[in-house]
Amino acid sequence: MTGATYTNPVWPGYFADPFVLAAEGRYWAFGTGQGERAQSLVGLVSDDLVTWRDVGTVLRAEAVDGATNLWAPEVAPTEGEYVLYYSAGVGDKNHRLRAASASRPEGPYRDLATDLAPGEPFAIDPHPFRDVDGSWYLFYAVDRLESDRPGTAIVADRMLAPDRLAGDPRPVIVPSADWQLFLARRPMYDAVYDWHTCEGPFVVHRQGRYWCLYSGGNWQEPSYGVSAASAPTPLGPWTEAPADGPQVVRTVPGSVHGPGHASVVTDAAGDDWLVYHAWDPARTARRMCIDRLVWSPDGPVCDGPTTAPRPVPTTR
Repeated sequence: MTGATYTNPVWPGYFADPFVLAAEGRYWAFGTGQGERAQSLVGLVSDDLVTWRDVGTVLRAEAVDGATNLWAPEVAPTEGEYVLYYSAGVGDKNHRLRAASASRPEGPYRDLATDLAPGEPFAIDPHPFRDVDGSWYLFYAVDRLESDRPGTAIVADRMLAPDRLAGDPRPVIVPSADWQLFLARRPMYDAVYDWHTCEGPFVVHRQGRYWCLYSGGNWQEPSYGVSAASAPTPLGPWTEAPADGPQVVRTVPGSVHGPGHASVVTDAAGDDWLVYHAWDPARTARRMCIDRLVWSPDGPVCDGPTTAPRPVPTTR
């Protein structure tokens, strides 16, 4: 519609870790809940990326053995079904990568009773990526202590089946900058570390390269934001230019706080949109926002975070 605009956030309620899937002629958003829904994964549906309707809970923690909290869902369409990837743990401890399946995008999803990375003591934020040749990879975040900046890093592994990995994770993003600090002198694994965090991977193939968008820092702080690295193959080697902060989206003081955990969706005109959550200035909720994502010779550039009216995405 010529002249039509939208204003962030595009969903008024709490909706963290937003992932958007284009399927069956519509857009489906999946996220982490809060309050009465804090132990669930929740869903929305839209025809235009800006007007959304609640489709309710897509998976409850009570359906996952031993879990009280589910985080950061993403959905991959496979032959005849949809597979939802997420982490399950108790509070913020002992999270494991899980998968669930359903015949429809909105679910209900049934947990497949498998730990995708059984060798990891903590694993979150699974992102399934299908390469241009049809092969699948799973990107996810794990704890690593052996680097110069101990903390949460991002790795990638080949997928042998929707519920099985090759078991050979390769490094993608290792904390390397001051702005990625989660907490100084954090007690972890029977020691104390200046803990750094890189999480929330999302991969796209653009300009003949693979780009991994990721979030860094502490999700509660203004330093949190989205940056990107690139590689010639999904398994690397991954590189990014040194920077003093997140390069794709970052805090706008007094307006948008700690934007992050992004996904990318393409509209009917072929334009990319960054979908992410952000706190309001009072930090009452993480709400879903969208902004245009364009590709410069140096990588992704986001027209955001925005709070003023912007032209709507192109839809059929």
